[in-house]
Amino acid sequence: MAKIFCVANQKGGVGKTTTTVNLAAGLAKVGQRVLMVDLDPQGNATMGSGVDKRKLELTVYDVLLESASVREARTTSPKLIEAGCGYDILGANRELAGAEVELVEVERREKRLKQAMVEVDPDYDFILIDCPPSLSMLTLNGLCCAHGVIVPMQCEYFALEGLTDLVNTIKQVHANLNKDLAIIGLLRVMFDPRITLQQQVSDQLKSHFGEKVFNAVIPRNVRLAEAPSYGVPGVVFDPASKGAQAFVAFAQEMVERIERMTPGSNKI
Repeated sequence: MAKIFCVANQKGGVGKTTTTVNLAAGLAKVGQRVLMVDLDPQGNATMGSGVDKRKLELTVYDVLLESASVREARTTSPKLIEAGCGYDILGANRELAGAEVELVEVERREKRLKQAMVEVDPDYDFILIDCPPSLSMLTLNGLCCAHGVIVPMQCEYFALEGLTDLVNTIKQVHANLNKDLAIIGLLRVMFDPRITLQQQVSDQLKSHFGEKVFNAVIPRNVRLAEAPSYGVPGVVFDPASKGAQAFVAFAQEMVERIERMTPGSNKI
């Protein structure tokens, strides 16, 4: 059975897409079967995985509107397969922006993605969902579908405020729509140990959330920032870079954490 995780944060520009594509590539690199679902109409995770969103015939939009199945709509990138980090992609493009309006009249609209994933559940070890930076119907579909949430965050003051909002949202979804939903862990990204404030916020996170904070820390890294312009994750673009190595270490930690988890042990 696949473990389904949303990569979510209501604050924009915190590295959600970078985290999703690099974790997907890192998990594939350590031998896991992975599907990456792009729920953001910008389609950045699709492009960053080596798939041209403008040429996609079927996307997650078609899956949500039940005009195509996940098996019909998923694709992969030859670049990633060549690099030994191949994972499947359920892509998105700007068509997806219209899905919210079209789902308004539909029954159980927040469960469309969950229903669609049942068919491919046996095909994967991990399904990662890149959510848009807002609590929209698209994000709600991701949260209703997931077993847990991975929260990438910068160690800055405003990031702590955004985290409080996200935790409240997850609690509401947990109470009303998805009893399985929990925060799996907080991932510190774009981290610069030379900045005193970042160290202080990191210490605050660890003292408040304890084991929920992943041991892996993703450094601020130029090679990770350059990778999307080449249409590949940083793990593939420059495997020797500090950022890529940090994401592979994070993928290994993720696999170990899931193996250790027992039902009900990961309460919010």
